[in-house]
Amino acid sequence: MAIWHSRSRRKPTGGRLRPHRKHKKYELGRLPARTTIGERKLEIIRVRGGNYKFRLKKVDYANVVYEGGKVEKKKVVDVVENKANPHFVREKIITKGAIIKLEDGTLARVTSRPGQDGVINVVVIKTSAKA
Repeated sequence: MAIWHSRSRRKPTGGRLRPHRKHKKYELGRLPARTTIGERKLEIIRVRGGNYKFRLKKVDYANVVYEGGKVEKKKVVDVVENKANPHFVREKIITKGAIIKLEDGTLARVTSRPGQDGVINVVVIKTSAKA
């Protein structure tokens, strides 16, 4: 099954638009990455123009940026909240904007796009009481 990103089949008024040509290769979409927690697994995809996207399928570590600009690598433990889809929390799917829990109990928000960048960069939003 293919995912096509072409123009809508309906006019703003609700009337039907007839196709004026067939599908084009550049309109073809792909399934979402659905990045989860686990041992790192990366899929490299060649995209239009000869460039590459690094689709992160599973991840265990994140690059954590603190207020002073200090960066550390921490283990990802859990997905706490995901505004993209509330059901992603149950499936532990990480997308941009998701709030994750790190190994030391710190909560952090994902600022990168794991399905396109192949890495998880996070900004600390709340530190744990013991840290």
